[in-house]
This record gives sequence, C-alpha cells and structure tokens, in this order.
Amino acid sequence: MNRISTKLTAYFFIVVLIMETFLIFYLHQNIVHTRVEEEFSLLLKNGSNHREVLVEYYSETTMKHIVLMEKGGDREVIITDNKGEIISSSFENTKSLVEFLPIIKKLDSRIDKILITEWSESPYIISAHPYKVSDDQHGYVVMFQSTSSIKQLVDKLNMHFGIAGGTSVILLFIVYTALSRLLTRPLIRMKEATQKLSKGDFAVSLPYIGKDELGDLSGSIQKLANDLEKIKTERNEFLASVAHELKTPLTYLIGYSNVAMRKEISKEEREQYLAIIAEESERMKELVKNLLDLASMDENTFTVSKDYFWAETFFENIIKLVGPSFEMKNIKLCFVCEDNFQIHADSLRLEQIVLNLLDNALKYSKEDTEVTLAVHNKEKKTIISVIDFGIGIPSDEVEFIFEKLYRVEKSRSRSFGGSGIGLAVVKELVEAHGGSVEVKSIFGKGSTFTVMI
Repeated sequence: MNRISTKLTAYFFIVVLIMETFLIFYLHQNIVHTRVEEEFSLLLKNGSNHREVLVEYYSETTMKHIVLMEKGGDREVIITDNKGEIISSSFENTKSLVEFLPIIKKLDSRIDKILITEWSESPYIISAHPYKVSDDQHGYVVMFQSTSSIKQLVDKLNMHFGIAGGTSVILLFIVYTALSRLLTRPLIRMKEATQKLSKGDFAVSLPYIGKDELGDLSGSIQKLANDLEKIKTERNEFLASVAHELKTPLTYLIGYSNVAMRKEISKEEREQYLAIIAEESERMKELVKNLLDLASMDENTFTVSKDYFWAETFFENIIKLVGPSFEMKNIKLCFVCEDNFQIHADSLRLEQIVLNLLDNALKYSKEDTEVTLAVHNKEKKTIISVIDFGIGIPSDEVEFIFEKLYRVEKSRSRSFGGSGIGLAVVKELVEAHGGSVEVKSIFGKGSTFTVMI
C-alpha cells in the first residue's frame, strides 16, 4: 500500500463497492416491489371483475365460465359459499389447496383483500373478493396468482446485477492500470528528479504532462531545477569574479608594499608607491561595499523608510560629495533642477541610487566630456536622469546590464573598475521604492539612465 495508485485504487474500489451495493440493492428491491405491486393490482382487478359478473349473473354456468377463464394459466380461482365450502374451482389437483383451506374457511371480510403477500415463501399470492346475491347466496371469489413469474424475474435480476458487479470489478482493474500510467509514472519521475536536486544535480528534465495539478507540480519542479542551476552558475561566476577582483588589488598592495619598504628607494618613489597602495585600498573598499550590497540584495534585507525632503538641497549635497572625483578626471558635472519640490522617498537609499549611477557614468566617461544630473517632478513622481557621453552600451546587451555581476565587455569593464554589482543594486533599491529604472544608450556615444519613483 505504499504506491499512491494502489491506495487510490483501494479507496476507489471501496467507494464504488459501497455505492454499487447500495444501488443494486435499491434497484433490485424497487424493481421487485414494483412488479409485485403490479401483480397485486392485477389480481385484485381480475377478482373484482369476476365478482361483479357473478353477482349480476349468478348461476352454475357463470361459475363455470369464470373457472374456465382462469384455468390452465398462472392464475387459478375458487368460489365458496356462505359456509366456506368450495362450490367451484379451476384447480385440477385439490391437494395444492390443502394448506390454504383453513384461511379460506375463516374468511370474514366485506372488502377485496390480499390474503397472502409473502411471494418468496408461498407458491401463490391470494386475494379474496366477497360477493352477495341474497342472504342465503353469498361467499367469496378467491384468486390465486402463481409466484413463479416473480421468482423468475428475481433470478434474472440477480444474474444481471451479478454480471454488472463483475464487470465493474474488471473496469476497476482497467482504471488501476490507467492510474499507474497516468499518475504513478509521472510522480516517480518527479520523485527521482527531486532526489537528484537534493544531491546537487540540477540537470533535471521533466516532460510536459498537461495543465492539471500534476502538470503544475512537474512545471514547478522543472522551474526549481532551472533556478537552482542558474543560481549555481551565478554563484560560480560570482566566486570567480570576486576572486579576480580581489586578486588584482591584493597583488598591487602586496607588491607595492614590499617595494615601499625598501630602504634604498627615494622619498618620491616611496610616496608614489604609497599613493598606488592607497588607490588600490580604496578600490578594495568600494568592491567590498558593493559585495555587501549584493549579499543584502540576495537576502532581501533592503528596507525603505520614506520621508519628505527638498530635492534641491538633497542633490546639491550629492554634487558636493562627488564633485572632486569628476574634477580629477576633467569631467564636467552639471546639475539641472528647474523647480524645487519635495521628494517622498528614503533619503539614504535614494542617495545610494544616485551615487551608483554617477559612479557608473564617471567610470565609463572619457576625459573632457560632461555628465548631467537632471531632476524634475511629473505627476507626483520624481524623475532622475543621469546622462553621460561615455563608451555607451551595445544594443544587444542593454537588457542584461541590471543583472547581478553582468558587465559589458568584461575585460574592458575591469580596466574601468566595474564589478557588475552597482546597477543591480540600483534596480533593487528603485523597485523597493515601487519605482522603475530604464536606460537608453548608443554604443560609443553615451547612455542615459532614468529613475522614476
């Protein structure tokens, strides 16, 4: 009983057996009861007709005609007098009447009446019909209906219902086979797939089995396998990327630290090496910060606490913060905010969004170009645009740039210091605000990032 198909078949069999037994019993009893009632009604009707004829034309000839009408069939008739004695009978063998004579002689009824109804235990069902011609001429017309036809009907019903029961059992085994194929096999395959997933093997392929619950379950397992495979791939890429990103600055730090510790080098050279060490340290600091942001994003720990604050003051503080970095690269940073308005957002998270976008523009812009930070309010939404004239993004890669660890032309991105994390963080933070971010870019001419919150 461990297989679900066996359990279902057992439950199905019990339910069908109970229902079938109830229906067979109900139909059997109903059919037999209806047939017996028909026999009772017909017997009473014939007896009543004979009584009416006898009363109207009372004579021995009439009695003979009544007896002759019923003789030789399934019905028999006897006529008694006022003393209960038989004065006319259709029975050829009076021995069959012996057991019924006491009942006939004790008749005392003024209406038509069924005397014996137990058809299963008696060879006849019997009805009595009182007649009265005069005070001295009265008695009963007693009708006898053979129960053999009813018993034959019951035997046929038993046979047919038995055949129906046997057929239902055969059909049940057919259903069991169908369940084994349609239900058990897909479940076994899904069980095997989940076992492979639990062992870390995500190369699972389940066939399409329909749009029912099993199909939904199979699709969910397949989607889980695909997602786990993707996570595994991203994890490997992440580890490789982290290893590469950390390796380069660490190599510089170790190498230049060793060189800077040499006593024979000049003060100018030592300061030069220390400047490189400081630069690489800052790079490592930024990389670790981005990695922590990525870890927070994976754990869904971004929290947004919205409040109202003035746009102009907020963005001017950001311009002051990043301005020196743009000046060092000879890139002009322009700020456009036509109207001062209030922003409803998390100021810390919004600052993180804008700083990431400006840092991205700084990394990929050439010297002697400009970057524009434009802010305006439209239909109660804050729209922030960062426009640069840098290297741009190829059209076939624009849709991927917000994916974690994705970098356009990876070798080129490394040379610019990109880690493929900043824009993914931007997207998560914007969506946490209930907003959206989009990008328009022309390769080699620049990009425009637009945030709406």
